[in-house]
Amino acid sequence: MQLKLNLRLVAALCLCTGLAACQSTPAAPAAGVLVEHQAQPEPLEIPLQTEIAIARISEIISSAKLAPADLARLYYDRGVLYTSVGLYALGRLDMTRAVKLKPDFADAYNFIGIHQTLTADFDQAFESFDTALEFNQNYQFAYLNRGIALMYDGKNELAVADFVKFQQFEPTDPYRALWRFIGESNQSQELALKALKASKATLDQKQWAVQIVAFYLGEITEQQLIAVATEQTESPQQLAERLCELYFYLAKWHALQNQPTRAADYLKMALSTNVYEFIEHRYARIELNRLRAEVVERGSAEH
Repeated sequence: MQLKLNLRLVAALCLCTGLAACQSTPAAPAAGVLVEHQAQPEPLEIPLQTEIAIARISEIISSAKLAPADLARLYYDRGVLYTSVGLYALGRLDMTRAVKLKPDFADAYNFIGIHQTLTADFDQAFESFDTALEFNQNYQFAYLNRGIALMYDGKNELAVADFVKFQQFEPTDPYRALWRFIGESNQSQELALKALKASKATLDQKQWAVQIVAFYLGEITEQQLIAVATEQTESPQQLAERLCELYFYLAKWHALQNQPTRAADYLKMALSTNVYEFIEHRYARIELNRLRAEVVERGSAEH
């Protein structure tokens, strides 16, 4: 699931350069046939357009005289681009610069909270998400990301409340139903499944992730889900994006089934796609580290 990114200014900058590299490339052939084994996703490369946009924004920041609000927007846009290619420290630095210039910048506070969650600075993350929501009570993704931070910090009841709130904004979105299930399963898998089943009737059937919900509910098999994910993809990028999502949610399911080795394998596969801008890739590293810690803890308890 890709977080909503404001890249309109970046797109405009790319057009202003007049470089051929910023033009659209011909669509690649369907990539589903390229997958012989589910463990072999093709990692995405960093788009040349992104590198050009970062360079162009950096040039404007260093040379142009801008109002504080405009400069804050440029730092934010460059921070989003850094984050989209996995340069989290640089992204966080630009977001911090943005809020210093524009203290009511809800978008930037949300991204700062994400970065703080990734480094387990949970108290600071909560403060950042709370600040984003203070400036914009309807900032949907701040509820999602705060819920994730709360979940990783062991505050499951508060996490579920945020996941429910996030789902209420768009009940047809299967990803929102999945995150609610993930949160509620930490309290009761039985109740989480009941809620997921109740949500399924309202989901947008055109979204492929509905099949992940069907798998969680036992309506299709794991191999059938993998087949759906790899069929009828329009490009290698779309395939990598689907596999990133697929592997993450399969990992969460296997973790719930007390199969940490299988779950860890899927998380590694999600990371190998290089789809840095997707939330599933972003939190796969945390999930993998948590699984490893649980295995070590169990081993210590057995001795």
